[in-house]
Amino acid sequence: MKHCFYNETVGFFYNNSRKELTTYWRTKDVLVVALGLTVSVIVLLTNLLVITAIIINRRFHYPIYYLLGNLAAADLFAGIAYMFLMFHTGPRTAELSLKTWFIRQSLLDTSLTASVVNLLAIAVERHQTVFTMQLHSKMSNQRVMILIFCIWVTALLLGLIPSYGWHCLCALEKCSSMAPLYSRSYLTFWAISNLVIFLIMVVVYTHIFIYVKRKMTRMSKHTSFHPRYKETMISLVKTVTIILSAFVICWTPGQVVLLLDGLGCKSCNVLAVEKYVLLLAEINSLINAIVYSYRDNEMRSTFRRILCFLCYRNSKYTPTVVKLNTADRRTLSQNGHFTVDSSI
Repeated sequence: MKHCFYNETVGFFYNNSRKELTTYWRTKDVLVVALGLTVSVIVLLTNLLVITAIIINRRFHYPIYYLLGNLAAADLFAGIAYMFLMFHTGPRTAELSLKTWFIRQSLLDTSLTASVVNLLAIAVERHQTVFTMQLHSKMSNQRVMILIFCIWVTALLLGLIPSYGWHCLCALEKCSSMAPLYSRSYLTFWAISNLVIFLIMVVVYTHIFIYVKRKMTRMSKHTSFHPRYKETMISLVKTVTIILSAFVICWTPGQVVLLLDGLGCKSCNVLAVEKYVLLLAEINSLINAIVYSYRDNEMRSTFRRILCFLCYRNSKYTPTVVKLNTADRRTLSQNGHFTVDSSI
């Protein structure tokens, strides 16, 4: 019968995994916490701005913007989770109970998973709209809500699984180095799951990129196409490039480090880069708001209204729905369908 260590301290498991647990604040710890809190505050403010804009502007009441709002909610949650981590790290880690430690890690896992799955959902939605030459997806609001619900259920399951059994409290030899209470098999599973999602995203966006490039080549041979269509295509290519670049830069290092730790790599000094790759993944929550929102002209216009309202409270603000002009509403391709009138 296995012996479990439910009554041991966090320090016991850190010593078992040979992960350093300091009792005083070092300069490195102070810098990491200061930078982490700064990033968290910016992530909270930017994503809260996105959510507010989507709520008050009726023009954003479409599937893509609901998914964008959910992505902002996931990134907002990631900011809160990372801020919670910053207040419970360094010398404070040794003072945590096992329950609090699991809560700290579960918040991070749930929020980061929700953000990644949201990115995948947006990629699939963009693929559908681009290839059907539509302005917005025909997905009903009910189906969007179901999709959003499934995203959070998946994120919660992956985030809470370790707390309810997939840990190493009863098998110390299976404890990971980066997360001393987690089983290495869980880290392997979590890293591979995210890398698979990443691969799917690369395939989807590469397909979009190739299609757009071919479409632009064919368009250049004809002068009958609306200029707005070409502008949209060029903007879409730029956005796809930014999305892939940001995702690769921010997520790949962390997933690789987690995978190496999960596989039990003895020669890999994963602890030396642990906090930095986690911070890099958190920065992606900030980049998401910029890429998916700030490149949208109507979204930027709504942001300005919100900020003006906050700066000048005495002025009366009433969100208005900006109507599309004839050229925007009737940007048609040869088959007569709407083109994508968004850089998302």
